[in-house]
Amino acid sequence: MTTRSFLRGAACAAALLLAAPAACWAQGTAAVPASIAGKAQDENRQAAITKSNAYTALMNRTLRAIQSWERYGSWVDMKKGPTGKERYISYGLYSLYDVNDEIRKAEEATAREPKLSTIDATVLQYIKAYQQLAPLITRAERYYDRKDYRDDNLAEGQKLHAQMVPAAKSFLEERTKLDSAMRVYKTALDGQELAALESREGRSARWQVRNVMINARAVMDLMPSNEKPIVDLPAFNAAVANYAKAVREMDDFKDKNPGKSLFVDSQASSWLGKLRDFSDKLAKSKGDARRGAANDANWIVSSYNTMISLSETAIRTAR
Repeated sequence: MTTRSFLRGAACAAALLLAAPAACWAQGTAAVPASIAGKAQDENRQAAITKSNAYTALMNRTLRAIQSWERYGSWVDMKKGPTGKERYISYGLYSLYDVNDEIRKAEEATAREPKLSTIDATVLQYIKAYQQLAPLITRAERYYDRKDYRDDNLAEGQKLHAQMVPAAKSFLEERTKLDSAMRVYKTALDGQELAALESREGRSARWQVRNVMINARAVMDLMPSNEKPIVDLPAFNAAVANYAKAVREMDDFKDKNPGKSLFVDSQASSWLGKLRDFSDKLAKSKGDARRGAANDANWIVSSYNTMISLSETAIRTAR
């Protein structure tokens, strides 16, 4: 494995153009009092965040299907299918999670405001692709876990392989589309949320934490994955530079507010140093994370997950 599994072709690339959420939030506000307009914008923004959360929950939970498929691909020849001679055939596949609740909530979200024709349609296609692949993975997982292949000379294994390959291809394509669209959507939401927070509190402790984490996620969106191990170095370095700027702004805030705990500040600084080390290694390998930078990538992912937990604490408690 090269790097993260939660952000991949799954997390994403190839941009789908969306109507900026801000356009929806701004509708109808020019002719009404500012207080009413502000309340309406807050409500619309919260509706957009709720929809985003439903889609994100679905994507996070169904990521298990990608991990299971990768598990399968680690030991089987995808062109030939299973033969029974594989050294690690006992690896089988990972069992999938129950995602019925996440699917239901995501389907309901597609019908709610704000209407996002491209994303809403992509979510429904993604669900359809998942529902075609998931039963096949479940059957295959049981088949290999029980070692049923010893009884039928891989007859069922070959049959399942022939069905899973096109189903997985379709699912991964839909995942890539949804990842890309959601990244654009979340970026717009983040910008709106940060602006609203600044209008209420100024560049407060909460604002500093949100600003750092928004820029951290922009870096994570450009990290390598198994499908795309070669990093776009100019884009990655630009994202790191923006993250560094956010960290420096946090440092200035701390200097002006001694004793103020931001929880995530120490981890954020260490992360920046590691990102720069990672960038240097990528430069030597022309962006290919497989050539000496995989361990750094894994550390970066793990540390980012820690930062998410710390930032959530900071957002709840900071003033």
